Amino acid sequence: MKRLPIDEDVTGNEIDEDVHQELLSLPKTLAEDVAQNLVMVARLIDEDPEQAYAYSRIALRLASRVAAVREAAGFAAYATQKYSEALAEFRAARRMTGHVELWPVMADCERGMGRPERALEMAGAPEVQKLDKASQVEMRLVAAGARRDLGQLDAAIVTLQSPELASNSVQPWTARLRYAYADALLAAGREDEAREWFAKAVESDKDGATDASDRLAEMDGVDFVDALDEEQAAAELLDEPDADLADAADESDSLPDEDDDRADVDDMDDVDADDFDEVDVEAEVEVEVEADVDVDADKGPADKA
Repeated sequence: MKRLPIDEDVTGNEIDEDVHQELLSLPKTLAEDVAQNLVMVARLIDEDPEQAYAYSRIALRLASRVAAVREAAGFAAYATQKYSEALAEFRAARRMTGHVELWPVMADCERGMGRPERALEMAGAPEVQKLDKASQVEMRLVAAGARRDLGQLDAAIVTLQSPELASNSVQPWTARLRYAYADALLAAGREDEAREWFAKAVESDKDGATDASDRLAEMDGVDFVDALDEEQAAAELLDEPDADLADAADESDSLPDEDDDRADVDDMDDVDADDFDEVDVEAEVEVEVEADVDVDADKGPADKA
């Protein structure tokens, strides 16, 4: 089995306690190996989903009968939009544990596979009543997304209207719920209301979980300039040779140097003064180099619902 390198600071002890308990069924060395790969999955899933997926496949080959491993493999596949594979892993994990917390992401996999009707069926299933508040909100987001997939914009808006949306208290799901509602309103052409809810999403999004601030600025006609692009353009200007400077250098090369001037004077000592009435030599070189580089740099999922 081909292995991938494990970061030097990864010991495997970083995993959650409940996952650690599941791995106790494995031999100690194997459990440590699986744990390290699971840590790498968690570390990379946001910044490099494909690499996280590769680590998840190693963990899966090592311990396919551990529910936490199947769940991690499911999320890695989901992050790389391998929805059919993700759904299979989530179903396996659910069979092993009997838990329902994966129900919303399983429904979203159905959406990803182009089956929004199936996602809506799952949104109305008895399993939803067994979910905690956060997972119920997640299920509502998935259902609204399915409505939008079907072109049912008004139904999507109604789906998101809930006590959690109306509440003034900020919960972990508040920013995403308000964002989804604003986006649905905008899709339905209700721009004034959409702007109001994007603003509310910004107020509750302290961790930057959404791009609500960008969407709000876009609606207000604010253009963003990518700072990285500006800096790169400035660097390229500095690296390129100045055309005027290059021309001046060429012109300077064409002039006689000081040694040549002295040689010419020495030669003139051998010339009979009667051969010339007057000798008048005047050379003037003017080089102007002007380089101005102005750098003005400004700063530069959301959910599918």
